[in-house]
Amino acid sequence: MLSETSRGLMAMVATCVIWGLSSIYYKLLSHVPPLEVLAHRTLWSLVFFGCVLALQGRLNLVRDILRSPRMLGLVALSGLLISVNWFFFIWSVQAGRALEASLGYYIFPLVAVAMGAAVLGERLSPVKWSAVALVALAVAGLTWGLGVAPIVSLVLAFSFGCYGLVKRWVSAGPVVSVTTEVMLLAPLALIWLYGAHALGWGGQGAASGAFGRNWSDTALLMLSGPLTGGPLILFSYAGKRVTYATIGLVQYLNPTIQAVVATFIFLEPFSPWHGMAFGVIWVALALYSAETLRNDRAARRARVAAGTPPAGP
Repeated sequence: MLSETSRGLMAMVATCVIWGLSSIYYKLLSHVPPLEVLAHRTLWSLVFFGCVLALQGRLNLVRDILRSPRMLGLVALSGLLISVNWFFFIWSVQAGRALEASLGYYIFPLVAVAMGAAVLGERLSPVKWSAVALVALAVAGLTWGLGVAPIVSLVLAFSFGCYGLVKRWVSAGPVVSVTTEVMLLAPLALIWLYGAHALGWGGQGAASGAFGRNWSDTALLMLSGPLTGGPLILFSYAGKRVTYATIGLVQYLNPTIQAVVATFIFLEPFSPWHGMAFGVIWVALALYSAETLRNDRAARRARVAAGTPPAGP
């Protein structure tokens, strides 16, 4: 019989594996314009999350968000940020830049650390400042070596970082808040799909929408809902059963799988400059992870000394 923490760890690993392999799914939709894929991801996510909340009897929590102007504003902003993140990830995979996308998700944890210091006034140890500096050095070196900044990596890292920052002030749970986000975005998605199907938006001529054209494209587009919602529910499940440090460490599995898929399945070029950037970032993540684990163990020892049983593995 598995313990709660073991089940939580398995859920976290499953989440990161799904996220890491999701680039293969979006590669299968390379012939569909990325804005059209994004619109379907928004709508089918709404269907998925709506069904989950209905089965749980929690749809009223969405209504509570809509009734609060402050919460509604925060959720609208977070919805905009996550749609930017989703779009650039879809576009990068379709455009043959999945390796750059994986780099963005390696950079994200340390971008979040820097944002915490800059916006929330969180104090960072010298080790964490060193990790942030190493990431900046890696990005600068890659920019110099390739002659162009890794824009996709930076957009993905900063959009997700800003998304996480805004979500700190959203009191609703992850499933409820994401349901509200995609609900607010749904009208825009419907407008775009009408344009794609009736007016040929997306550059493929009149009535060019992919949905309904053949069963494979239709099924793949509908799958975007469970593919988005399933990992989020697993992540939420894991977050209640394992420590924050464990979640942070396991999350690196996602960009690692993305990088492997980009290099060995999509056969994207992996230059020496990419090797330098990834190597430096891995060193930075190792420093950050060691510091996080050390702090987590110190906190656990303090709880034990105070007579409070520690949570998580």
